Amino acid sequence: MSFTTSLSSSNPPYQEFIRNFSDSLDVIFNKTADINQLSLSRGLPTRIWKDIMKLKPLSVAIPQEYGGRGVLVKECLGLLSAASYQSLPLSLTFGINIALFLEPLAKYGQDAIKPEIYKSFLDDGAMGGLMITEPSHGSDALNMKTYNKLIGDEYAIKGLKHWQGLTGMAKYWLVTSRHMNDEGELTRDIDFFVTDESKPEQKIKVLEYFDNAGLYMIPYGLNEIDVRVPSQNKLRPKSTGLKMMLDTLHRSRMQFPGMAMGFLQRLMDDAIAHCKGRMIGNSNLFSMDQVQHQLSRMQSSFTICSAMCARSTQISGIDHDVATSGLLANSMKALVTDLMQDAAQTYVQLSGAKGYRISHIGGRGIMDSRPFRIFEGSNEMLYTQISDIVLKEMKRTKTPHFGTYAGKKAETKMASEVLKKELDFTIDGTLSQRKSIDLGKIMARVVSLNDVLELNNSGFNQELTENCIQVVQQEISTLVHLMEHHKGTHVLDDYEDRSNWMDFV
Repeated sequence: MSFTTSLSSSNPPYQEFIRNFSDSLDVIFNKTADINQLSLSRGLPTRIWKDIMKLKPLSVAIPQEYGGRGVLVKECLGLLSAASYQSLPLSLTFGINIALFLEPLAKYGQDAIKPEIYKSFLDDGAMGGLMITEPSHGSDALNMKTYNKLIGDEYAIKGLKHWQGLTGMAKYWLVTSRHMNDEGELTRDIDFFVTDESKPEQKIKVLEYFDNAGLYMIPYGLNEIDVRVPSQNKLRPKSTGLKMMLDTLHRSRMQFPGMAMGFLQRLMDDAIAHCKGRMIGNSNLFSMDQVQHQLSRMQSSFTICSAMCARSTQISGIDHDVATSGLLANSMKALVTDLMQDAAQTYVQLSGAKGYRISHIGGRGIMDSRPFRIFEGSNEMLYTQISDIVLKEMKRTKTPHFGTYAGKKAETKMASEVLKKELDFTIDGTLSQRKSIDLGKIMARVVSLNDVLELNNSGFNQELTENCIQVVQQEISTLVHLMEHHKGTHVLDDYEDRSNWMDFV
């Protein structure tokens, strides 16, 4: 019997697996140790990591034929959610491994290298990450300077990469680079290679560890790449490397809701419990109108994220090509990460002074969730891309009225029915960037509300749905007003002339 068959046959049913994982994390973080105290220091003690990895969490992203659970999106998102209920950085650690290493390896990796890598993940608790960004090329990844050259049957790869999560911690890396031709020019396409830190010729040198402001559990840094890998370590795209990168990044963005789900639920649960127990005079915080407003917004975020998870389960598996699914991917990533930050800010506000501590889940939640709005595409950039997609389609279909346009799209048709009043506006001509971002925020909410309505049709809580509709209607009304009333303000380069108030009193 093969190694893969014997392992996969021992996998428990998913409900048993996820229940054991959740219960074990609760013990590890709240009984064996204290996550609030662990969060004060960078990294996690080795014994804690060993206890976590004994649970084989990353088996959800390994194919069954190699001993894993089958790379099912529902299971991956469920694991991310269970982890983020206890620790957002832990969930991100798993998210990096799943979406940025294991899923692309399963889809594009050559079979010759898979058994050894998967065995290391399952037996030794190995981890993997992705290296794209460079000191001078972040969002401008297509112009990266890291290059590869084929020498015999090996590829030599050289360059600098930075801000990779799990720097110095992951055993395996997917390293992106551009091929250097015989004339010394870099081709436009992007190549992906697997490196193994246990092999001297493939080891990546860490030049510096960064003092990241949040996500203390995860090391980030500056990496020098000067490695040689066999040709079998190169991923094989279905068409081009650029499409493979888009497919990988869009799939990753579609799985952000998994990391957000447990985090939002934990903040909501803790906020409700705090407000019910905090007495102000003869009544508690929970009974106050403004507090009800704040909590209802948190609950709306929970509902939206739930719908995103359900939608992602349907469309983001590795059997789907999501390279052209920018509208859905960007809407999910940008909106849910904004909601994460808003929820953390709200919980800290409701908690008062005691929330302003790293040892408080709300306080550290502000710092831990903030970079989610930056990495894998800053939200402003993603909202702009959403807007670009919308404007091109409106122009192509000659549909200047936004509500009419939304009513024709499968991704927004149901939502347009309950947002007729809010979407009753017309776009003529080009938009400034600030207006374009507003339009992107509007569209992301319409897409997400459509997901909520689809989930509601499947039996989701009607009251949560109705609450969410009201919150989204209010948000879109505000955004439309902002978009229509931008005045084109600009910064004065030389503002010091007559700007010191003390000269006038």
